[in-house]
Amino acid sequence: MFAQKSAAHSYLAAAQPAAIGKVLVVDDSRLQRRLLCAVLKRWGFGVIEAGSGEEALQLMREQRPDLVISDWIMPGMTGLELCGEIRRLYTDGYCYFILLTSKSDKEEVAQGLDSGADDFLTKPVDNSELRARIAAGSRLLAAQRDLSQKNAMLRDTLDELQRVYDHIDKDLLEAKKLQQSLLRERFKHFDAGDLSLMLRSSGHVGGDLVGFFNAGVDHLGLFAIDVSGHGISSALMTARLAGYLSAANPDQNVALSRKLDGTVCPRPPADAVAMLNDLVLDDMDTEHYFTLMLGFVELSTGKVTLSQAGHPHPVIQRADGSIEQDGTGGFPVGLLPHLDYESFTLQLNPGDRLCILSDGVTECPTPDGFLEEDGLADLLDELREVRGPALLEALVWRLTDLNGSVDFTDDISGIVFDYRGQPAAT
Repeated sequence: MFAQKSAAHSYLAAAQPAAIGKVLVVDDSRLQRRLLCAVLKRWGFGVIEAGSGEEALQLMREQRPDLVISDWIMPGMTGLELCGEIRRLYTDGYCYFILLTSKSDKEEVAQGLDSGADDFLTKPVDNSELRARIAAGSRLLAAQRDLSQKNAMLRDTLDELQRVYDHIDKDLLEAKKLQQSLLRERFKHFDAGDLSLMLRSSGHVGGDLVGFFNAGVDHLGLFAIDVSGHGISSALMTARLAGYLSAANPDQNVALSRKLDGTVCPRPPADAVAMLNDLVLDDMDTEHYFTLMLGFVELSTGKVTLSQAGHPHPVIQRADGSIEQDGTGGFPVGLLPHLDYESFTLQLNPGDRLCILSDGVTECPTPDGFLEEDGLADLLDELREVRGPALLEALVWRLTDLNGSVDFTDDISGIVFDYRGQPAAT
């Protein structure tokens, strides 16, 4: 007989759920508490007991047991009320709660569950059933603690990712400043006209770049670049390309050459674009390509010589407001070797203006699709009286209205040259 009891005790100890270490027994009947406590201790649990809900709450604050077994009907605070208080107390963990009751009505059981109880046992308590309910509670607590641990790890990971993101974001903001610094002047006054430039990336940095350079006596060089893709790699490529069209160092600018007397003069733009195409394919290990508009304005006459490599057509808005959009199209730079490009000419008269805009403008989303060339013509007609940087700013505001957001899906860049003509000599 003794051997049988020892074997039973060993079985129960081996089967003790690891997630439950300490149990609080709450009952106003001392006899009931002693009976339950004796069984739980025999199973190897740490047991504390309370004779009322108020006493139980105090023990909960001090010792925080894993499991509470409480009578439903008690003087003062009932088992249901105790359960509600415990749920409010355990904000950073979970305590499994079993109600002891002689009630068997389904509505009363539902009321207990609504109050936060996890399980019920009918008095008098059957030890086998109690053991099974504790085992179920242990599984739930183990799962909850495992989930809490994983959530904590996830929070730590998210915090680390946030720190990395903040660091990257800071670097990107610095990169944006550096990229914007490539556009050293956004407005330049010449005797023959005024030049305005705009560069607005869809993200921190982008693949668009516009610029100008002195191309020798009476000539102004202009370029507009749109590198495929977005983001850091595209921005790095624009920085590299800016060096090939340097305004500070004419000898590094592929669009310029020197005469025998050493003075700088424009290279035929089609030849310059072809040189850039070969340089990119030979010197840059990249999957990126780019569209380009490269040209020269002869300030004294208004003659514009351009080469177009996949960039949107140049736009001339005449003094009377009429719009002309035409070009040769051309093939983007950096896709195929040894391509030939064409040069073509446009004529500006006093009061005309030349606009070179990226496809972020003509492909701006609108409620009806995309802006396209006809929509751009309508916008420029509405803004015909606006000049200089104000025109580009107004254009962005109109695009924002059409897009429905200040966040554009593509970079937006542009050059506007308002031509007055060379003033008469005095």
